[in-house]
Amino acid sequence: MPVDRLILAVVACFFLVGCRASEFFMANAPSTFDGVARHLNLPYGNDPRQRLDIIAPRVGDNLPVVVFWYGGSWIAGRKSEYRFVGDALAERGIVTVLADYRLYPQVTFPLFDEDGAKAVAWVERHVAEFRGDPSHLVLMGHSAGAHTAAFLAFNHRFLRKFGADPKDIVGLVGLSGPYVLVPDSKVERAAFTRPYSSRDWQPIQYVDASAPPTLLLHGLADKEVSPRETIELRAALVKAHVPVQVHLYPHRGHSDTIASFAAVARWWTPALQESVAFIRSVAGPVPVHAGTRRQTGRDWSGAISMARSNPRTLSDIHQAAE
Repeated sequence: MPVDRLILAVVACFFLVGCRASEFFMANAPSTFDGVARHLNLPYGNDPRQRLDIIAPRVGDNLPVVVFWYGGSWIAGRKSEYRFVGDALAERGIVTVLADYRLYPQVTFPLFDEDGAKAVAWVERHVAEFRGDPSHLVLMGHSAGAHTAAFLAFNHRFLRKFGADPKDIVGLVGLSGPYVLVPDSKVERAAFTRPYSSRDWQPIQYVDASAPPTLLLHGLADKEVSPRETIELRAALVKAHVPVQVHLYPHRGHSDTIASFAAVARWWTPALQESVAFIRSVAGPVPVHAGTRRQTGRDWSGAISMARSNPRTLSDIHQAAE
């Protein structure tokens, strides 16, 4: 298959619930074979969907840790399809946890996020066994998974309810996430329903000064989740004086931010490079005294960057997102 068609197949795969296994196989084709160790199907709960994979460097100790949730509109997805994310990060010295979670119609909100909180609590207890530093966790997700990552990063009371310590979360990476979710399909309205409301399930509602430093990545051509949701979350974080940086990618769609972690598509966006730089800046490898944040030398004042573009005002960015 020509390279350009291969890239398009990988990117298209993330749009489709029923994409072919061969396309995920291409995305998961390893770029190295012996630099990482895979520990698969570790239980963090009793349900068959409450399982996680850990992909870790073979050398090092007290390494930064990412807990990653994939998307799939809360109705589809498997961690095995996203091991390329773990490989990409582990090859760069980051212990990566890929967590499955229960889906609709088996469960509805907030049980997706309860599974996420239970996974974080499990990681805090066990990740040191896999070379990770349990006190320096970065939560990360794409699409519906970014919703879970942000919900848990901001909603500290919810995390504590399931035995996780919010103090261990030092960063959030959101890829193409629905942070101001308004269910607009039959399935979403069934998955996010009474007695809960948008005040309960929108991550943006929980932003306050205790939120961790945040990196938000979004394609401006996203037709699945509007980039305005990233812009609105950025504004809420800036208002709360939380360090935040946003990268918006012109002519890139919903799946492009995550597809760029696959070895065959890393040139498609700089999402991998920007995520790794952020993770290293907030989570390691240099230990930080408890209660302090790392001094990175980077601009976390709410700056927005647009690749190959130079918008002059925030209104320019809002117009580009429409």
